[in-house]
Amino acid sequence: MSKIKVVIVDDSALVRQILTEILNSDPGIEVVGQAQDPIIARDKIKKLNPDVITLDVEMPKMDGVTFLKHLMRLRPMPVVMISSLTEKGADITLEAMEVGAVDFVAKPKIDVKEGLDEYRDEIINKVKMAAKAKVRTYDVEPTRKMQVDPKLNADAILSKKTNKHFKTTDTLIAIGASTGGTEAIRDVLSMMPPDAPGIVISQHIPEAFSAPFAKRMNTVSTMTVYEAKDDQQILPGHVYIAPGNRHLVVERNGAQYVCRLNDGPPVNRHKPSVDVMFRSVSQNVGPNAIGVILTGMGDDGARGLLEMKEAGAPTMAQDEASSVVWGMPGEAVKIGAADEQLDLMAITPKILRLSKS
Repeated sequence: MSKIKVVIVDDSALVRQILTEILNSDPGIEVVGQAQDPIIARDKIKKLNPDVITLDVEMPKMDGVTFLKHLMRLRPMPVVMISSLTEKGADITLEAMEVGAVDFVAKPKIDVKEGLDEYRDEIINKVKMAAKAKVRTYDVEPTRKMQVDPKLNADAILSKKTNKHFKTTDTLIAIGASTGGTEAIRDVLSMMPPDAPGIVISQHIPEAFSAPFAKRMNTVSTMTVYEAKDDQQILPGHVYIAPGNRHLVVERNGAQYVCRLNDGPPVNRHKPSVDVMFRSVSQNVGPNAIGVILTGMGDDGARGLLEMKEAGAPTMAQDEASSVVWGMPGEAVKIGAADEQLDLMAITPKILRLSKS
């Protein structure tokens, strides 16, 4: 089996060295080249024909997004952005995702060497995933043995229980996503009318990125989009996105639904976890909810979607053809959690039909 060939593009010699050591430590990956700016990168890509590029967002001569736009127009290929954990870095990274980057890794603010070393598994996994992902095209040293945290399920946050529900006219939409999800969510929200039912979203995203992501979604949707706050009432025409590093739980307060933020441990190694949100919706909203699982790596959300289905909620999964990575929706389909598989562009119309029935 041939190795995944990677070219690293970053203006920091230290970051290039660290990324090279991390990626070469995996037997399935080979760093075939480095470049300190996009001009050099262009020639390296032509010469070395890599399978994946890691690309810094902020560089001299040409910023990462401008280079990415040219690359996706002339030679579309999987790109993993290496982003700084700043508001500016978050904005640029989200723009890069719009342009066609598959995923991103957040670069630590301080002690880059130690920080990136801690991200070893994440960087390796995201490069491997990128090599297999569908690329959206646009016109315009040895491996260390590391301790791995146990993979918890939603029981770590909410115990499983069955509640009685009564069908009401108040619908709530719950959406979960991961890799490729920032753009999939954008597509879903951009087609929603301003009076659509309230929407709660858990997208795997770092803490520094969730507020800029919510602001960005607010500019493309006629609904009002927030980064969710604790005890915030869920209203029609409004969208509530889980903050990075907090689980979003939906609870009932009398006749109202409210957001609760939970600082418990990661579930399925994610925080926010889609399984946690879906379980809370199954328990507190039941058949009055609609569950949607979009593109993403891994299996977070699949079991929670099944719980929503068992509670009487209609459920759907993004189909493989339109997913960047068919991990989460694929697992949901595999275990029978999704009533149907839909192309991304068919999901919003289906949600609106169900919410009016």
